[in-house]
Amino acid sequence: MQATPVILDAEASITKAVGLLGELAGGGVQLAVFPETFVPLYPSGSWAHKAARFDGFDEMWTQLWDNSVDVPGPQIDKLVAACAEHDIHCVMGLNERESSRPGSLYNTMVLLGPEGLLWKHRKLMPTMHERLFHGIGSGQDLEVTDTRVGKIGGLICWENRMPLARYELYRQGVQIWVAPTADDSEGWQASMSHIAIEAGAFVISAPQYIPASAFPESFPIQLPDDEVHGRGGAAIFEPVNGRAIAGPLYDQEGIVTADIDLGRTMTAKRWFDVVGHYSRDDVLHPPAVT
Repeated sequence: MQATPVILDAEASITKAVGLLGELAGGGVQLAVFPETFVPLYPSGSWAHKAARFDGFDEMWTQLWDNSVDVPGPQIDKLVAACAEHDIHCVMGLNERESSRPGSLYNTMVLLGPEGLLWKHRKLMPTMHERLFHGIGSGQDLEVTDTRVGKIGGLICWENRMPLARYELYRQGVQIWVAPTADDSEGWQASMSHIAIEAGAFVISAPQYIPASAFPESFPIQLPDDEVHGRGGAAIFEPVNGRAIAGPLYDQEGIVTADIDLGRTMTAKRWFDVVGHYSRDDVLHPPAVT
């Protein structure tokens, strides 16, 4: 789901997501994947790097905190209720806070289903300017969740470049790899194709689409004179050849869908099983430090 958030407005962004879940479910979608930090905004490098100056971002930080999400919490409950009403699973990217201990924010994705909150993952290492906004994840949530639509796991944006993090999810038998992101480059598309082959899994890439027109006049930071701060590029890749079977979609909001056959993951694993017959842990396992 390549959607633009209602910037710095968590309530409105969640309401938009709830409406989109109904629309998607009406079209037969069983798993919907939203972009990185869809609620309530991704701090784009085109303007967010200025936060390194200390001064000038206090108002921005306050608004971002006020419109971030507790997990679990009331905003998550609204999304779960929508999943239950429409019998759909959802991966949502959001800025996560802990209201019981106000302070740090985290770049988080959650997997939700009709039965509730199924999984939460905090980004292991914020990238470049993101470190001015987000804390680091503990890594204790690198998990794959078994659902009726398949075994779902994944990583956020440039975490997908971390081979050992990927390998941990491969070990758990991931079949559907979700990758919320803000990367709209050709290199990102190549990475998603590679992961599909390496994992033997379907890969769903859900990027940002953030036009300058989406920012309210009251936005507390002066923006550069760019028409967009993220072109999108939503796409879905199959596991045997790493081919894009839907998308990429650029320069607009929109829905990219595909019917997937999990049997294709078994075909891919027969050819190349990175944690099975092709693993060679006896040779490649790092030696113990003495």
